[in-house]
Amino acid sequence: MTDTTPPAEPTEEDVFEQKAVRLAKRERLIAERVDAAGGAYPVSLPITDTIPGLRERFGDLEAGAETGVVAAVAGRVVFSRNTGKLCFASLQAGDGSRIQAMVSLAAVGEESLQLWKELVDLGDHVFVSGEVISSRRGELSIMVSEWRIASKAVLPLPNLHSELSEESRVRSRFLDLIVRERARDTVVARAKVNSSLRATFASHGFLEVETPMLQVQHGGASARPFITHSNAFDADLYLRIAPELFLKRAVVGGIDRVYEINRNFRNEGADSTHSPEFAMLEAYQAYSDYNGIADLTQELIQNAAIAVSGSTTVTWADGTEYDLGGQWDRLSMYGSLSRAAGREITPETPFDELVALAEAEGVELPPHAIHGKLVEELWEHFVKPGLVRPTFVMDFPVDTSPLVREHRSIAGVVEKWDLYVRGFELATGYSELVDPVIQRERFVEQAKLAARGDLEAMRIDEEFLRALEHGMPPTGGMGMGIDRLLMAVTGLGIRETILFPLVK
Repeated sequence: MTDTTPPAEPTEEDVFEQKAVRLAKRERLIAERVDAAGGAYPVSLPITDTIPGLRERFGDLEAGAETGVVAAVAGRVVFSRNTGKLCFASLQAGDGSRIQAMVSLAAVGEESLQLWKELVDLGDHVFVSGEVISSRRGELSIMVSEWRIASKAVLPLPNLHSELSEESRVRSRFLDLIVRERARDTVVARAKVNSSLRATFASHGFLEVETPMLQVQHGGASARPFITHSNAFDADLYLRIAPELFLKRAVVGGIDRVYEINRNFRNEGADSTHSPEFAMLEAYQAYSDYNGIADLTQELIQNAAIAVSGSTTVTWADGTEYDLGGQWDRLSMYGSLSRAAGREITPETPFDELVALAEAEGVELPPHAIHGKLVEELWEHFVKPGLVRPTFVMDFPVDTSPLVREHRSIAGVVEKWDLYVRGFELATGYSELVDPVIQRERFVEQAKLAARGDLEAMRIDEEFLRALEHGMPPTGGMGMGIDRLLMAVTGLGIRETILFPLVK
């Protein structure tokens, strides 16, 4: 029995039957030691070339051409067609490139040809050696003189001509990578984005560091943490929700330009833009402010887009083109809200008036509502849906931004921006609060919210306050989700941009 590309997705019964047949072949390979390298799973093979390397070198061969070059490669069998005296197989490399293997009676002999027919299935990794040629149909091929099983697959591949469901793609990403070019391209895009970010930071003299993921106290963001327990310390610990408070300690210590790309964990909902575990970039620059860090953020994102797409105009998965180039708009939260709502809203607007406006507009009141949170909810209702181009939304309410410096000229707001791209928040930036006295007051207010039942409120972090008391220079800081940056560049949802997302 030899697999060929199936007409439809195999049923559970089909898979069970195929697995039984393949396991029998595995047993035969091991028992007979069909090749000298170790049966079904040899430890090494005499590979001399790669499939993409051969395609680059010989991709322009004319139909029927012979090279006289002998190459030895390995790849996964993704197509197989067996005829009487000649068998064909497409071997796929990890990057998706393919080469045809031609196994003929004249080249390998009757016994070897028969073993190929009996033992090789779709999904197997196979080693082949022979002359590089172009078939009569112009397909780059290896005329096989020697072959071996490199790794026996005991489960069949999904149908390569049918799309996997989104659920199947995220639950079995290894299959997604085998069968879908877009999945492989997304992994490559992510690597290019990270390389670009690091290159841009290096050009500005930033140092990359690593800060703790296990923390005795969570902080640096308003979010609900995951809690675990250390047996060694007999203490509860938190998976970090943000690296902010440790990176600021580094700035206090004299690392004036510092950043980190690493994982954050937030025990909250999961949807098309949120994941409980996600990759985060945070950066801090001494003697800068939220304007300077906005300029840097724009440069980081535009360079990342160029690294992936060759241009600041990116093409999303649905074919839509999106322009990340040029100078991005900056608009005031209170000013834009006032224009959209048709009435002036300021930090002095009475709380009851904000509640009445929210109820009239059908805006759901958040739990533990405070003045600033209502303003932000109203802004999302009135203004956010109309944002098309990348936009920095500037100057947030003071009571929702406990780690941010008060605005230098506008009372009741802080020097904070959120960057919106594709309709979602991609990054946030601050003129950092460096006054330890005011920071303690802000932490106390957060602690009061926590006492009222707000699970996302921050706690008083005495160690961080002690660091601030040793003097932190004026600083601009920013945070950006790497997964969301991939969403902005590729147009994909968050579960597609994460290689192995958490699924229930």
